[in-house]
Amino acid sequence: MSVKKTRYFEVNVNEKGFISKLKGGKKEHDFSDMKILRNLLSNEKARILYVLKTKSPESIYQLAKILNRDLKSIRNDIKVLEKFGFIDFVSKKKGNRISYSPILAVDRMEFILTL
Repeated sequence: MSVKKTRYFEVNVNEKGFISKLKGGKKEHDFSDMKILRNLLSNEKARILYVLKTKSPESIYQLAKILNRDLKSIRNDIKVLEKFGFIDFVSKKKGNRISYSPILAVDRMEFILTL
């Protein structure tokens, strides 16, 4: 079982606009454009995180079926969530095949807004 983590978002308002950082992931990310941060925290990605927490699907395919979304869009969203450390994968061997189950790697998000 993986250790749950907290992701920290720091949003700083200055004369040039919003400057944001995501801390606590696989590495620290700077967001000079809030559009990137909004994309990361979209409703669809939130639904993925919720399903991973409540239903524990055994594959990306099963996750797509639960969410009634196409596999390609789920894969794209999963890649983003994995990149920022929100999810991990657990490998399972079934016969000669290895399958990867997505699992939730965070249990908390904290936002800090500095004005």
